Amino acid sequence: MLNWKTDLCILLAGLALTLFGCSPASVSDIPARNWKMSVVTNEDSSWTKGARLFADLVKQRSGGQIQIAVFPNGELAGGNQVKELTMLQDGSIDFTYHSNLLYSNLDQSFAAISMPWLFTDYSQVDAALSGPAGSQLLKAAEDQGIVGLAYGENGFRQLTNGRLAVRSPDDLHGLKIRIPDVELYNSIYKAMGAIPVAMNFGEVIGALKQEQIDGQENPIDIIVSSKLYEVQNHITVWNYSYDALILGMNKKDWDGLPGTAQAIIKQAASEASKEQVRLSRDAARTQLSLLRDKGMTITELTPDQVKAFRATTDPVYAEWSSKIDPSIKKLWETRSLSE
Repeated sequence: MLNWKTDLCILLAGLALTLFGCSPASVSDIPARNWKMSVVTNEDSSWTKGARLFADLVKQRSGGQIQIAVFPNGELAGGNQVKELTMLQDGSIDFTYHSNLLYSNLDQSFAAISMPWLFTDYSQVDAALSGPAGSQLLKAAEDQGIVGLAYGENGFRQLTNGRLAVRSPDDLHGLKIRIPDVELYNSIYKAMGAIPVAMNFGEVIGALKQEQIDGQENPIDIIVSSKLYEVQNHITVWNYSYDALILGMNKKDWDGLPGTAQAIIKQAASEASKEQVRLSRDAARTQLSLLRDKGMTITELTPDQVKAFRATTDPVYAEWSSKIDPSIKKLWETRSLSE
């Protein structure tokens, strides 16, 4: 736990960075570091672009003392997102962008953000993540050996499949849908009548080609950057779950830094993640037309169609109520406002 002197140092250093930039004197106490950052997505994704901006800002503001190499495609962990997060915890990887969904394997309260049809728009998301519950979740990562530096965005998740246009819960019944290896999504898809299949993202394209699964769910940016349109011909736009990213740092690495370096990293994480969020949202607004041009049938659900799906997931809230910290569960008040 940081003491008040260190906290004050971080605050003053951050203020100096904001007002004056980084002078040679302010970085003279920063030890040289060569670190690794891993993201599971490819070079074209907003994740990798945000990670590279973060690395550039840290290098510049630390006077070149802190160098961060970015590894896309999850190559450091063989495409295994769960292993990648474990490697962040043990220090084999120093930084990652990871979905809050993967963090829910460590602490189920992280799933609170991604409950089905919790948020209807970005303004609700931003208010939640910038509020007490969002701050508490970032702080909770420290109990897992990770410092949560900032929130990025994976976005609202959509459904793709290779069989039919999904407009009603009946259409979803019996479809094998790949999900990330998280308990919440297993609950959601079972409640909606689908067959959830947990699978590493790196295996999805091959499984779709071999018809081991019928479909998958992801935000539009991932669907486009991973070229899922080459193996799927239907997309249902339903914004069923919001997926935040957490720019996490190994806690031992963090604790080994002086306050000036911590301030540089914290501010760079905030700025880079804001840009990553912007890129993600721009993609969500513009890339549907690209998917249409690639031959996908786009089904945008009406409010009444969403209501039918949403009703099937009421039991998920009941199931997860006891698994979420009560103060974090206050986020669920948003859902009643959206009804």
